[in-house]
Amino acid sequence: MHFCMTGQYTPRALNAILENPETNRQEAARKLIEAAGGKLVSMYSTATDGPGVLVIFDVPDPMTAPAVSGLTVTTGAMQNVKLTRLFTQDEIKQVRKNAVKLRSSYSPPGS
Repeated sequence: MHFCMTGQYTPRALNAILENPETNRQEAARKLIEAAGGKLVSMYSTATDGPGVLVIFDVPDPMTAPAVSGLTVTTGAMQNVKLTRLFTQDEIKQVRKNAVKLRSSYSPPGS
């Protein structure tokens, strides 16, 4: 299952990065994700709302993704972290088929 995690570095983390500008945060992310049984798909730096990152990763267990993102917060490295489950087009087709099957079971407010 693919997830997208975005967030901003904390002031403490930014100071540590400035003290060692050659630090490889992508390798740190890869190590964490692989330890969780997953794979780093891609990682980008962002400038929106402060220096931060956008990380796309794949993990076999959906309960692992919040552990990965939560760890980055509890260590003081990241803040304003958002985790989003990404769906492949094949998965979305199945979601649509499920919605069609369920459509007659739901009555909206006022009906």
